[in-house]
Amino acid sequence: MDRPSLDELGERLGIALRDPEAIRQAFVHSSYFNENQLLVAGHNERLEFLGDAVIGLVVSRLLYDRYPDEDEGLLTARRAGLVNRDALARMALRTGMDRYLLLGRGESEAGGATRPSLLAALFEAVAGAVYLAEGVPATRRWLLHLFVEELDGPERTALKSAKSRLQEWSQRVHRQKPRYELLETEGPPHDQRFRVAVLVNGRRIAEGSGSSRQRAEEHAASLAMDDAHRPPLTEEPAL
Repeated sequence: MDRPSLDELGERLGIALRDPEAIRQAFVHSSYFNENQLLVAGHNERLEFLGDAVIGLVVSRLLYDRYPDEDEGLLTARRAGLVNRDALARMALRTGMDRYLLLGRGESEAGGATRPSLLAALFEAVAGAVYLAEGVPATRRWLLHLFVEELDGPERTALKSAKSRLQEWSQRVHRQKPRYELLETEGPPHDQRFRVAVLVNGRRIAEGSGSSRQRAEEHAASLAMDDAHRPPLTEEPAL
């Protein structure tokens, strides 16, 4: 089956592309480039790098404006719940990006076009290409439209980070925010592990670990939410 022309891509994406051909490289996977170096100028990994930064900036500003009373930790957790492999892969499929993806024979036969990690990378590459071709205002409007739909759509609860959900539960039940306490940091500076406890209503209800304090807090919140409607795991009061 012939691949669709890029002429209809703008309509699928929901953005008026002045030059659809300018973003063609975003759809060239490295496996295709390796097999067809005479046919294409390059692959999309550099655009993926750029798009990751563009998406992060747009979504950070969206969350900053939408949740003016939330602190840095909670905003970071919300962003992690919104900008992740599965969410970006879902948007790539929703906008039909996968129809234009160029894969090498082996990657295609292995089902690469359905892999969430590959689709998420594709979405980032397209974001980077749109940014270069269309500029900041057009890219921002396009991404805001997509991410606001994610925030407000039927799957919005699933998109919330564990820290966000735990805070909402704690404020509803105990009328106070959870508190996170750093218990331990171990390992060399380049490979540290953090262990964090989360306390609700003065009691430690879960502990988590991760390669950063933020990830450890998210892990602790996730474990806490598993038990949020049961008595605390310990009766140890907050220090």
